[in-house]
Amino acid sequence: MTKLTSIALMIASMFSISTSYASEPIEVIKPAVITNPEKVELGKMLFFEPRLSMSGHISCNSCHNLSLGGVDALPTSVGHNWQEGPINSPTVLNADYMLAQFWDGRAADLKEQAGGPINNPKEMGYTHELAVDTIRSMPAYIARFKGVYGSNDINIDRITDAIAVFEKTLVTPNSPFDKYLEGDQKAISAEALAGYQLFKSKGCVSCHNGPAVGGTMYMKMGLVKPFHTNNPAEGRKGVTGKEADKFVFKVPTLRNIELTYPYFHDGSVWGLEEAVNTMADIQLGQKMSSEEISQMVEFLKTLTGEQPQIVLPVLPPSNNNTPRPVPFTKG
Repeated sequence: MTKLTSIALMIASMFSISTSYASEPIEVIKPAVITNPEKVELGKMLFFEPRLSMSGHISCNSCHNLSLGGVDALPTSVGHNWQEGPINSPTVLNADYMLAQFWDGRAADLKEQAGGPINNPKEMGYTHELAVDTIRSMPAYIARFKGVYGSNDINIDRITDAIAVFEKTLVTPNSPFDKYLEGDQKAISAEALAGYQLFKSKGCVSCHNGPAVGGTMYMKMGLVKPFHTNNPAEGRKGVTGKEADKFVFKVPTLRNIELTYPYFHDGSVWGLEEAVNTMADIQLGQKMSSEEISQMVEFLKTLTGEQPQIVLPVLPPSNNNTPRPVPFTKG
């Protein structure tokens, strides 16, 4: 065999592998490409800034903890004055791949989402006006906004824009399954591969596909059988007002699902095995054996990627012009 023939065969083999994995319903998560590091750093500061809340205690990271897979590991989040939120906190990791934000899709993008909790009396309990006044009161923030945006003007549009730009960097590439998709067939176990084949053959991929393995469509929770819950959330109906949208939610991402318990919009299920069994039952109308559930869980664990390595920002000190926090009242 000539050297030229060997090269041709190698190229053909690489093309074959590339073409094969390109046809898979799940796509590889790519590492973040940062083109404006100063804005990302500003957004990170604001993401961790508890003074954007009335209590001076709650930040974006409180409910989207980057040490916990971008969630708070609670059935529903705890907000201002110890109020229990109405719904489970979705992960912020890979959130830019979603068609919209929040379970009901009421925010079109990350920027719009970032402004919601600040102004929500049950979440951060502040107002956009007070949030702007707080950030404007600190010279170090003024200098950073001027460096990023070219002027001293600080407003809620710029605050949420910076937070969104930071959140777009919170991707989790290089999971074992990504490496498998890229051609490393030893990156996942035989049991996980069997789970992936089940994931496709059972029909899970009809909703959970794309780079985030979900997040690209809405679907009724309880498609085949009713999903019984005491949670008051009505899904898309709260946005559209249409009865047909009752209990229709954004399909969640399955990336890092091993880390983002408890599961479902009501946070009622803590284990992946139970979650898989429930979804097979109420969404697909199928019964899975314990072996099949075990295989599916092993596949889902291969979707855990490299977690963002975050250096905590040092936030500027408050001063006499900074609005004072109003801590939680005792119940």
